[in-house]
Amino acid sequence: MKKYILFSTILTVISILCISFYRPNHSLKTDSESGIQFTTISFNEALELAKKEKKNIFLDAYASWCGPCKMLKRNVFPRKEVGDFFNTNFINMAIDMEQGEGPQLARKYNVQAYPTLLFINSKGEVVGTAVGYHQAEELIAVGKKYLK
Repeated sequence: MKKYILFSTILTVISILCISFYRPNHSLKTDSESGIQFTTISFNEALELAKKEKKNIFLDAYASWCGPCKMLKRNVFPRKEVGDFFNTNFINMAIDMEQGEGPQLARKYNVQAYPTLLFINSKGEVVGTAVGYHQAEELIAVGKKYLK
């Protein structure tokens, strides 16, 4: 009986720790207006806009089932400092690589893992890539490397 109680207690503690780890930290989030504003125009329209505004495109290539993609969307993209940097310096796009124009772009840019964060110039050429989850400060540092 003592073993059962000890085992149950350990499982409960582990469950609480896991839930705490995966729950978003709401104190770090800001309202969605403060974070990255992703455009809903087509990729070709974004290339034209990038040319006109003399900016690179930041493309979040994601998949709907991807855990790290969801974490970026929930914990990093809404942050004010991330939005301030990316909204000022890039044309921002988030495209599901399994729907719409996503599969064609995934082939064109050889997207093999999610999330893949692409920095693309107005000619459609990749100038930088980052793969995987990044904290806010890391994402901004990556973006600074690929400013036009």
